[in-house]
Amino acid sequence: MSAPARVIKRVVGTVCGLAMAAGCATSTTERLHLPPLEAVAHVELSRYVGTWYEIANFPQSFQRGCTATTATYTLRADGDIDVLNRCRKGSVDGEEKSALGRARVVDRSTNAKLEVSFFRPFWGDYCIIDLADDYSYAVVGHPGRDYLWILARTSTMAEATFQGIVARLQAKGYETSRLMRTLQVAGPRPDASPAPPGEPQLMGGDHA
Repeated sequence: MSAPARVIKRVVGTVCGLAMAAGCATSTTERLHLPPLEAVAHVELSRYVGTWYEIANFPQSFQRGCTATTATYTLRADGDIDVLNRCRKGSVDGEEKSALGRARVVDRSTNAKLEVSFFRPFWGDYCIIDLADDYSYAVVGHPGRDYLWILARTSTMAEATFQGIVARLQAKGYETSRLMRTLQVAGPRPDASPAPPGEPQLMGGDHA
């Protein structure tokens, strides 16, 4: 079996395992008898696309060892979104890993609820639950409250902004003690130039 085939087999096995676990395990929402997770009222997709830097997340096995994680989204002609997740393994100078997937909007009235797939037919829920007015940061969650990513347009975030997000997440029932900050390079990555205004660019990391 070739190296690429072995990698694909391992990743597909991981995805299948996560899918089965999700079907059997009790989520935080169920365990704590929390109300349904609410998404933001509206997302303008033409402003949401582009490159995001991961500021913090709930650690997941499929992101183990990832640093300098980014997510880049590009609008497709068919209305779906291409998703490019990238990270550096072990350190910010480590080997780059990437995964290309697709997202589709499932709630066209808000554009805030999507599904993302890197290995069809497996699709995962992707809910935008917090979003800056100027689209400088976004928070992505999951109905079960066991997946969480805080994203920003720059590789750093003001501490007051971060703590404000954390306070709102706590109010939504998230166990924020699980949050882990993502190691990032200060300033833009050389290979992650921003998209020009009005021109959607290719989302990163190994998240949905």
